[in-house]
Amino acid sequence: MNELVSIIIPTYNTEKFIESTLQSVQEQTYKNWEMILIDDASTDQTVAIIERYAKEDDRIKLFKLSKNSGNGFARNVALEKATGKYIAYLDADDLWFPEKLEKQIQFLKANNLPFTFSFYECIDEEGKDLNRRVEAPLDLTYKQLFFCNYVGNLTAIYDAGYFGKIILPASQKRQDWRLWLTILKQIKTTKPVPEPLAFYRIRKDSISSSKFKLIKHNFGVYRDFHGYNFVSAGLLMIRFLITQLFIKPGYIKKI
Repeated sequence: MNELVSIIIPTYNTEKFIESTLQSVQEQTYKNWEMILIDDASTDQTVAIIERYAKEDDRIKLFKLSKNSGNGFARNVALEKATGKYIAYLDADDLWFPEKLEKQIQFLKANNLPFTFSFYECIDEEGKDLNRRVEAPLDLTYKQLFFCNYVGNLTAIYDAGYFGKIILPASQKRQDWRLWLTILKQIKTTKPVPEPLAFYRIRKDSISSSKFKLIKHNFGVYRDFHGYNFVSAGLLMIRFLITQLFIKPGYIKKI
């Protein structure tokens, strides 16, 4: 029996990319899914594009927020509406390979895992392949994840029958990392599907838009989410930065 997969997609002013994203889900070889899109008060044609697809495919479900509230809030709204056994995440500018869901669910079942993710490849804003594959440890532990987010949001899927719906405060930055940490703290370790199953789009407006803000948000994970004092969180951030600079690059491959 093919269990239902709920695909969570927040959208905001992604008219340039959303059609390709929708098509990549429709092309899945695994057909039993619902796509829950929460539009975060877009001001472009994003909603019109989604509505056109939703009219032709009742698995596509669009909900519109009246004011811009951020990705975290939008994801939580989508989770509340999700009815699937499995929860999968996808951003509105990224793409899935056609076999993504099928291979991943087979992998979950074969390895008796309630949570997994996969490798992914990178494309630029225009969809050009950057010949770069992002991998991860084949046995990812909580400790490894504690110092580096190896889980690409566009590849993650978890069993809501096992965990329930995991809803985190929408105000928290780095919500995706906090979510994987919450999961790994419970199950201790997991495995990725050891092949790329998605394309991550690197956009010009997000490349360095703020490395300082990223460091600040990562510090907040140690300070607020884990509860460390200022000095301890600072020391952990040093370890985090060392991992980013010297360990994680070993998992980024030229192809």
